[in-house]
Amino acid sequence: MNWTVVQRILGLLLMMFSLTMLPPILIALLFGEQSWLPFVEGFGITLAAGLIFWLPVHRSRKDLRLRDGFLIVAAFWTVLGTAGAAPLYFADAITLSWTDAVFESMSGLTTTGATILTGLDDLPRSILYYRQQLQWLGGMGIIVLAVAVLPMLGVGGMQLYRAETPGPVKDTKLTPRITETAKALWYVYLAFTITCAICYMVAGMGWFDALCHAFSTVAIGGFSTHDMSIGYFNSAAIDIVAIVFMFAAGINFSLHFFAWRYVSIRHYSEDPEFRAYTMILVVLSVLVVAGLFYHQSYANPGDTVINGVFQAVSIATTTGFTTADYSAWPVFLPVALIFASFIGGCAGSTAGGIKVIRCLLIYKQGVREIVRLVHPSAEIPVKLGNKAVQFRVVDAVWGFFSVYMVVFVVLMLAMMATGLDQVTAFSAIAATLNNLGPGLGEVSAGFMTLSDTAKWIAVAGMLLGRLEIFTLLVLITPTFWRH
Repeated sequence: MNWTVVQRILGLLLMMFSLTMLPPILIALLFGEQSWLPFVEGFGITLAAGLIFWLPVHRSRKDLRLRDGFLIVAAFWTVLGTAGAAPLYFADAITLSWTDAVFESMSGLTTTGATILTGLDDLPRSILYYRQQLQWLGGMGIIVLAVAVLPMLGVGGMQLYRAETPGPVKDTKLTPRITETAKALWYVYLAFTITCAICYMVAGMGWFDALCHAFSTVAIGGFSTHDMSIGYFNSAAIDIVAIVFMFAAGINFSLHFFAWRYVSIRHYSEDPEFRAYTMILVVLSVLVVAGLFYHQSYANPGDTVINGVFQAVSIATTTGFTTADYSAWPVFLPVALIFASFIGGCAGSTAGGIKVIRCLLIYKQGVREIVRLVHPSAEIPVKLGNKAVQFRVVDAVWGFFSVYMVVFVVLMLAMMATGLDQVTAFSAIAATLNNLGPGLGEVSAGFMTLSDTAKWIAVAGMLLGRLEIFTLLVLITPTFWRH
């Protein structure tokens, strides 16, 4: 393990992250608020911590290995979540314990969207902006950004990219150099954010709300500047904009890049994961709308369709925006939506969950085993499109699925051990491990009523979900530390 290189990069990344606390200061000054001091304190502490890490080893220039990349990513997300909590902890406008501050910060950075805050409408705009900004930075991944803007990482940048980028396929390059790939992803990400903000303003939002909600929409985060989330605006136009961009953000960003580079949408229709993703959302939306119509949940048919489609897309993509209290919907609908969040969005998107491509491969593997019962001697490859999938990839997907379920059960039992009922414990872990946000039962309105122990369990779930389980679990294996 190249400890000096790990320490050097961690210091650089912390110093870079400290700069993200400066924009909220400008927001506070712009709106004439006195809430800028906590961000100055947070900036100073994070910058100082980064310097302490970096200065003793700033001359170290060894190349990163893959093991180093995993350690940096895991350490940085943990340290970053802690550092990001500082302004929230110091803020006078909200009274948060250290546990609550870390929970809120980690929820933002992992794009989970679970919150312990109430009275958002009355909070200083600097704090509201900061929460949204955390989600935007966490959406594509600070590490990917670091690879794009810190070329001093050199050849080791690939190891960071592979360790941090979500999804089962880690080595797909959009451009010949990894730095250019990371930049390309961020250009697409930024373009989507700007377009989304403009669309929100055209639909009727003020510029501040439009910017903040664009951050959390494209990041598939779910934080809002209002307690009622998107429902606060009571606007069909705003709901439609949110639906479109939540759907787009759940697609593999490499497809968006190819569409921009080649000025063609052919890549979308040719991608089996995109087709499966679209089909899942269409079927789920129809199911939810039909259920709402059957139970006459809304008097207006238009409201039924808009609310049904909105919640289906929001929960299934693990965004977590709400236009209504879906936990109060009739019979199976809330549970169906929670189960949909396990699938999540496409690999290479900002969505959480298991990812559509993994679920698609599991389905195809299941079909193959059924056919084998009839034709035991047949050689039946698992295909995506016209390409056969390697057995190693299929094995990896099954391994990930198994570990995901085991981690879910362990965390759920741990939640129940803190005194929560089964529904609350189940949905709380589903909401955090899938990076969804809102749950059912006691956590339908937020996580503020949970004990500190339960909140730390939820934080662990957020980290495991954001880093896709193995990135963290690999650190506790003897093989990882063996020379």
